[in-house]
Amino acid sequence: MLIIKIAGGLGNQMQQYSVYIKLKKMGKDVKLDLSWFDPGIQKNMLAPREFELTTFKNLTYEECTKQERDLFLKRSPLQKATGKVARKLGLRSDENPNVFTETKMYHPEVFELEDKYIAGYFACQKYYADIMPDIQEIFLFPDHPDEMLHKRNMTLADKMEHENSVSVHIRRGDYLDPPNFAILGNIATQEYYDSAMEYFRAKDSDTHFYIFTSDHEYAREHFADESRYTIVDWNTGKNSVQDLMLMSHCKGNICANSTFSFWGARLNRRPDKKVIRTYKMRNNQPVTPEIMHDYWKDWILMDEKGSII
Repeated sequence: MLIIKIAGGLGNQMQQYSVYIKLKKMGKDVKLDLSWFDPGIQKNMLAPREFELTTFKNLTYEECTKQERDLFLKRSPLQKATGKVARKLGLRSDENPNVFTETKMYHPEVFELEDKYIAGYFACQKYYADIMPDIQEIFLFPDHPDEMLHKRNMTLADKMEHENSVSVHIRRGDYLDPPNFAILGNIATQEYYDSAMEYFRAKDSDTHFYIFTSDHEYAREHFADESRYTIVDWNTGKNSVQDLMLMSHCKGNICANSTFSFWGARLNRRPDKKVIRTYKMRNNQPVTPEIMHDYWKDWILMDEKGSII
C-alpha cells in the first residue's frame, strides 16, 4: 500500500491528488492521509487550512485509517534501535525508512515505490503531464452558490472564450511577509508581468487581461484602464475556486510562482493556449534551463527581469 499525505492550500492539494490519480492508474493500492487537517493540528498553524478537494463535483478518493497510517509512521523498536546505532556511528540520520519525502523538484522514483508513506507538494508538471486530460475531467468546477455571481461568472467565461483573453494571477499577501519574501519574493516582479503582458500584446494589440489577485487595492491602482483590464474581485473565500474556472477559459495564462496560478493554466483545455510561468518557483531552489524546459514542456519560462529563458 501507498499513502499520500494531503496538506497545504488548494493548489497543493490538487497536485498531491494528481499524483494519487497517476499511481491509481498504474494499478497501485494507494490511499490519502487527511490527518493534517485535524483541528488539533490546524490550531497551531500560522495559516490554518481546510481540506478543499471536496469543492469539486463528484471527486472520489479513498482515505487511509489511523491504523494504516500508524503502520508507516510508528517505527518498530528494532527500527528505532537500528537508527540510534547508525546515528551514533555517523552512518545516516534518524529517518523513518517507511516514509518517502520529496526533497527536489522531481522524483521519478515515486512511481516505483511500494509500501511507503509519501509526503511532498509535487508541483512539477512532469509528475502528471501525461494524464492531464484525465485530470481536467476529474476537477469539475462547482457552481457559485450565489446565483447572481454564478451568472456573472458564466457570462464572463463565455466572453473569455470569444476574445483574445489572458489571465494574470498576482500573488501578494503572505508572499510579502518575512521570511516568505526571502524565499518567494522578487520572482514574479513588475518587470516579469510587464514583459509577459507585452508578449501577448505583441501578438494581438487587442488582448484583454483579466487580473486575479487577493490584493484588490493594488490591482485597482495598477490596472485601472477598463478597456484593457478587468479585475475579477468577487470570487472570495471558499468560492475562490471560481477564479480557477475563469482562468481556464482564457486564451493565455500568466502565472505567479504559485500553485494556484498553475492550476488555472493546467485546467485550460484550449489546444492553442499559451502559458507563461516564472522561471523560478523559489529563491532557494536551484534551476537550469535544460531541467525546467524538460519539467515544464510547452510552458514559456520568464525570469524576474522579464526575459524569456
